[in-house]
Amino acid sequence: MNDEFSKDIELSNEEKFEIIGKVKKRLEDDFVTLGQLLSEIKRTKAFRIKGYKTFKDFVEDEFQFSGAFASKMISNYELFIEELDINESSVKNIGLDKLNMIKSLVKDVSYEETEKWINKAETMPTADLREDIKQAKEKNKEVNLKDIFIDQFRERMVTFFNCSHKEMMFKLALYFQDQDLSEMKSEVKIKQRQFEDTNNSGGSIE
Repeated sequence: MNDEFSKDIELSNEEKFEIIGKVKKRLEDDFVTLGQLLSEIKRTKAFRIKGYKTFKDFVEDEFQFSGAFASKMISNYELFIEELDINESSVKNIGLDKLNMIKSLVKDVSYEETEKWINKAETMPTADLREDIKQAKEKNKEVNLKDIFIDQFRERMVTFFNCSHKEMMFKLALYFQDQDLSEMKSEVKIKQRQFEDTNNSGGSIE
């Protein structure tokens, strides 16, 4: 039983709120360290020292929390601390819940886009942040005509050569390696302009 309170002691609502705040603060202070340690253990396979074959079995048996929870701690640490190089105090200030909310929006995007979402997570109430994220995801669902064109071309070439995507790229590389790059660049510019003009006017990409 937590030494701060017992089920036999009647607590006021204010005392309950205070205890919850303290527990949450400890979690926010510790989740970065927890993510770092778990990341190192998983990366170095140190769990094998304890006789475990998998990291999942190790955390579930030794610490009684799920592999999914451990993965969440690790992914937050590796993304926000290691990859994006955000200082630890900012990460703690944002908090675990908000980090999980913006995680998918700061992967593989520009520095400016990442910074925008980090600032929002630091300053906005959770409800407002959730609404902004909802709107951003809806916007991202809009059809990207260039992606469609690329997918159509890729599938057409794979079908034509009757091979894998990787093998298709190898064949195209062989074909283009001796081409005049300056002339190719000029032709691509013209075709790109035609593509954009056609689709901006509502034409078909077929």
